[in-house]
Amino acid sequence: MTEKPQETPAQAVTGMVDHVLSLAATWTDWDGKPAHVDDRVYTPHKAIRRVADHLVDHLAELEARLVGELPQPDHWHASATTTEADFAPFTQEDLDEARSRLTRLARIWANRLDVLTEDQLDRSPGEGWTFRELALHLKESTYYADAIGDLS
Repeated sequence: MTEKPQETPAQAVTGMVDHVLSLAATWTDWDGKPAHVDDRVYTPHKAIRRVADHLVDHLAELEARLVGELPQPDHWHASATTTEADFAPFTQEDLDEARSRLTRLARIWANRLDVLTEDQLDRSPGEGWTFRELALHLKESTYYADAIGDLS
């Protein structure tokens, strides 16, 4: 029996974004009713915002640690806050914007992760998760999109 090749950290991030965008492609017919999951409220815009914020937050952490700086503390309100803008209709234009934003962020992550050595991935400088663990943590961002689900 052939073993399935292990997912690389870059594939974990790009695969997460692919999953999020495949669900987001079904959100242009969203009925305006938020999803209530784990004591939080989710809408299509909030799901996209949270995925993007998560990618940006940990990318800033990775880059700071690589150059020997302490990561800046984040001041996101995270998923506890649902803004008025989160309740806007999710249009085809919003989907196009999400595709551009998330695809670019995933590519930045993949490019960065692909040039790190196995040692750098597993013995990352500074405090916190290794960079491999960070990538696997980012994979969990599917949670936000899964909260909305497939609306087709």
